[in-house]
Amino acid sequence: MWRFLGRRFVQMLITLLLFQAVTYFLIDAQPGDIADLLTLDPNIPPAERERLRAQLGLDRPPAERFITYIGNFYRGNLGVSFQEYPRPVIDIIKERLPRTVVLFLTASILSFWTGFVTGKILAWRRGGWIEYASTITGVTLYTVFTPWFALMMIWLFAVALNWLPAGKFLDPLKWLDAPISANAVFARMIWSSFFALVIVFVGFWFSNRVPRRQRLVLRAASLLVPLVGMLLYWRLSGLGFYAWDIARHLILPVLTVTLIAYGGTMLLTRTSMLETLREDYVLTARAKGLPDKVVRDKHVARNALLPVWTGLVFSLGNSVSGGIITETIFSWPGIGLTLLNSALVADIPVAMGTLTVVGVMTLISHLIADIGYAFLDPRIRYH
Repeated sequence: MWRFLGRRFVQMLITLLLFQAVTYFLIDAQPGDIADLLTLDPNIPPAERERLRAQLGLDRPPAERFITYIGNFYRGNLGVSFQEYPRPVIDIIKERLPRTVVLFLTASILSFWTGFVTGKILAWRRGGWIEYASTITGVTLYTVFTPWFALMMIWLFAVALNWLPAGKFLDPLKWLDAPISANAVFARMIWSSFFALVIVFVGFWFSNRVPRRQRLVLRAASLLVPLVGMLLYWRLSGLGFYAWDIARHLILPVLTVTLIAYGGTMLLTRTSMLETLREDYVLTARAKGLPDKVVRDKHVARNALLPVWTGLVFSLGNSVSGGIITETIFSWPGIGLTLLNSALVADIPVAMGTLTVVGVMTLISHLIADIGYAFLDPRIRYH
């Protein structure tokens, strides 16, 4: 396993280097001089423009500039933003990337779990109006035009029902007298949710190793304990009002992305389950007299999970670039909206940094997919 991870890590570094080279030289080959962009902001003094021009190495050959850029990249120096001068690009990415990751990671996990469970049940109990209605619903959600669907969600929940805010990251009027920044509150929300999920995961994992009569009680406790703990934490900290404001703005985009991704996951699970049901080992398991639930979950669903797992992991890697539409419609200030804005105003350092994040996350998703195969499929072993 470690030799495999070492080889994959080297391959990732080489692929990332090639991706950066192609991206860098395509941007470098555009007409005009990047230094002209520095003169668009009147707040940048002439001396600072010349210093930035020398820092970018615009008077040097392209190959030398690329080597300098790669060296700065691996030292964490991605330059400064033209649009938000003199803010470093790495600070912008650190601020915007967690917002995108939380949005699409939450939506992907919810759509994966609901889609896999419903697809598994529909394939096992195929036939009847429930399966037909669910299939039509899944096809509709999978093929729906994302901008139109997102606007309809905004109209329904934000305009007609007035349950949720239409967009943005927070309500500025509620944060006028806030004792702490929104980024600090959001970071606490991430960590508290992470610890709660760890408790839930450990509780469910341990519940599978206790007698069936105690399993339901342990799983209920695994859900209630972290939920009560989070509520007490935010209440005692005095920041629950601000955390709830961010959470309310997060619900609608998460719900929209979850519904769109749910259709594809459910259809893929159902199709994969129907193909796996025809295998000989499923017939053998039934002939041995195993319960239907054991045959469904341990023999059919586990093997049908492989393509669904691939789709889940790759969707996480593509969430940065694929989230541009969603983040634009909901005005969610994530990395996707940052990439779009930087491209529109020709903020080259920010565009390069966000494109590199896309490449890194895509490579990491491929590595996670390969590692997951070894645990899901007993036929796969890495040496």
